[in-house]
Amino acid sequence: MSAFRTHGRGHLNGPVVVIGTGLLGTSIGLGLRGRGVSVFLSDPSPTNEAVAVDIGAGLPLSRIGDEQPELVVVAAPPDVTADVVERSLLEYPEATVVDIASVKAGILADLRSRGVDLGRYVGTHPMAGREKSGPVAARGELFTSMPWVLCPSEETSPAALQAARALATDLGAVVTQFAPDEHDEAVALVSHVPQVMSSLVAGRLQGTPLHALSLAGNGLRDVTRIAASDPTLWVQILGANAGKVVEVLHGVREDLNRLIATLEDPTAPGARLDLAQLISEGNAGQSRIPGKHGGPPQAYSWLTVLVDDKPGQIARLLTEIGEIGVNLEDLRLDHSSGQNVGMVELSVLPNKHDLLIEALNDRGWRVLQ
Repeated sequence: MSAFRTHGRGHLNGPVVVIGTGLLGTSIGLGLRGRGVSVFLSDPSPTNEAVAVDIGAGLPLSRIGDEQPELVVVAAPPDVTADVVERSLLEYPEATVVDIASVKAGILADLRSRGVDLGRYVGTHPMAGREKSGPVAARGELFTSMPWVLCPSEETSPAALQAARALATDLGAVVTQFAPDEHDEAVALVSHVPQVMSSLVAGRLQGTPLHALSLAGNGLRDVTRIAASDPTLWVQILGANAGKVVEVLHGVREDLNRLIATLEDPTAPGARLDLAQLISEGNAGQSRIPGKHGGPPQAYSWLTVLVDDKPGQIARLLTEIGEIGVNLEDLRLDHSSGQNVGMVELSVLPNKHDLLIEALNDRGWRVLQ
């Protein structure tokens, strides 16, 4: 099944049962409650469940009474997802059951091997998250404009698929449909291997003298940002999708071996060309990443504005850019080492670049091109 996007509006009526009150499960509860849907929560950890209830993500499942849920969302760790899905299908015979684990083919194969009736089950994966974990990090807007992948099986009923789509669209996500194997292959490349590479680079920083780390800029921060992720969760994710991840890593290993061989003799004939080709291949790959709002990639122009490191400066800068009438495509913040100066990197459409520089200079801002 090839990927495609769907744009139909969903309309969950509820109640919805969310099993698992970590970051994603609690965020789903908050998002649905914000839309007036009745939500009931369950978690093996009484503390996590109590926190999710306290912040308004729903009521304890014990209070559902005789109500029958329309939908059950399994937000359990990947290694127990199949168990919880199977149990939920038995306990709620009228409900659609979806899971939100980040791997799909293995869970489906496990359920099928158990002889589970898959008509009311849909594997899904919201491509959203934060470096922080747990219910206290949850946000009802976490899924807004983010991809949410539906991975129905051959047995999935149209009604179950519609209920899964309703969940995603009611939370503001952009719905995409993949076959389970296709999904696992894609996330290995765009999610799982980036996590591994980030962790490997960050691991090299252990024991590095602090005076050396003081030279770090946004490049290192960008590369290692996701290295702060939960190790326990990633052990499960990588183990569940090991085959697809290994396929990508074999390709990365070939590129690393090629780079190492070139750098071992960087003045040899053809070495500089090979280095340029490696970097150019990275340019070509990076340029294919979808742009703003998931649209086609587009080249933007960057400029840097120096701001005094004191309250209100960035807010004033953004206000004045709005007054100038230029829309920002992206924004990054950094600090000048040893100076009380912030650096605001701004991305704009190329045809607005010179206009914005001139207007900011006229208003007294220090702009670097």
